[in-house]
Amino acid sequence: MSEPHEIVERALELSRADGCVVIAQERSTANLRWAANALTTNGVTQGRSLTVVATVAGREGTASGVVSRSAVTADELEPLVRAAEEAARTGGPAEDARPLVSGVPESAEFAAAPAGTSPEVYASFAPALGECFARAGAEGRELFGFAHHEVVSTYLGTSTGLRLRHDQPTGTVELNAKSEGRTRSAWAGRHTRDFTDVDPAALDAELTRRLGWAARQVELPAGRYETLLPPTAVADLLIYQLWSSGARDAAEGRTVFSRPGGRTRVGERLSGLPLTLRSDPSAPGLECAPFVVAHESGDDASVFDNGLPLTATDWVRDGELAHLPTTRHSAELTGLPVAPTVDNLVLDGGGTASLDEMVAGTRRGLLLTCLWYIREVDPATLLLTGLTRDGVYLVEDGEVTGAVNNFRFNESPVDLLGRVTEAGRSERTLPREWSDWFTRASMPALRVPDFNMSSVSPGV
Repeated sequence: MSEPHEIVERALELSRADGCVVIAQERSTANLRWAANALTTNGVTQGRSLTVVATVAGREGTASGVVSRSAVTADELEPLVRAAEEAARTGGPAEDARPLVSGVPESAEFAAAPAGTSPEVYASFAPALGECFARAGAEGRELFGFAHHEVVSTYLGTSTGLRLRHDQPTGTVELNAKSEGRTRSAWAGRHTRDFTDVDPAALDAELTRRLGWAARQVELPAGRYETLLPPTAVADLLIYQLWSSGARDAAEGRTVFSRPGGRTRVGERLSGLPLTLRSDPSAPGLECAPFVVAHESGDDASVFDNGLPLTATDWVRDGELAHLPTTRHSAELTGLPVAPTVDNLVLDGGGTASLDEMVAGTRRGLLLTCLWYIREVDPATLLLTGLTRDGVYLVEDGEVTGAVNNFRFNESPVDLLGRVTEAGRSERTLPREWSDWFTRASMPALRVPDFNMSSVSPGV
């Protein structure tokens, strides 16, 4: 009983509950880290986790018990199943209780061994990175950063007959360049599935250009500025918007998507531009699990929905709010369609301009690199605050003429969508603030005529 699918089958056999869901995940990672133009650490890790969901029907409704453990041995499996059953029997009825999902075709490779990664994923990336170290050292720059590659194989089985499997590769690279004396800094990041599409030389060239821009320093006061938000910054803002858009919270009057009388803003226009914000499990380069994997229940997830098929969903369509995330339970409460969240996010406004072309079309404004330390100020408007980081640049007459001080910003992504005047070409990007939780995004650069830099943030 060493393979994940065997563990799933054995746990289901052991179950005495009315219903049972078992999720086994095998995780394999390979990492590189570097500092001051030299590799510092590298390593490979493997791990296994198991989640058992037991459901028990009672006179007042169906209860669920959920227990998760890592590194479960054969001897520990039955106690884990019993613990989930006991949690269900001693807990009250689950508000989100629904019949377990059934009728989904079995994954063709459910019984196959899990996928994995190894240092070989960096076979072309690492030598190219070494060349960047040599070039940076000769030119007086220092490179810092890390590369991370992970493959998670998920096996989901249920007492209703589901046998589903998904292999999820996720790769990220973050590269930070510092000038001689470390007085200037620039950052770039990329998402990838296998590192064959990541060019360290191109990243280093972009960072070198940005360090050059920062040779001239300009102090600017707080205020509203025409601002070009690069794809990574757009991703961080809209991921937070997605996380804050649950249908139940909206219907109960707690979010920016609420309307009086227990209604939501679905159907309301959010932007004058034809912006479409969507998620799709089969989006090229951003592929993710095509079925629900829920280790716990919450406002936007339900363990009873495990295995529910996921499809392409437009959250905003041509500028109009089209869907809010729902479980089967919250869909019934709100009267909205079932629309579970999907682990990717794409914004497309039909634009074709690159960020450089948008800079060329700017008379005077700011060009950001990225945002960080993003926090919510007011859920009713989804007002967020945060800081700019690793380069805010002044654009004058279509050219970058220097770097300015960092700022604290106060903005709502929902409000921004209504004020955007231009969307560039959508491209795959790595959210910097949320890259530990959400990596699969494709966004355009956006032009905001009056981005609110609420205060100067010296020394950041």
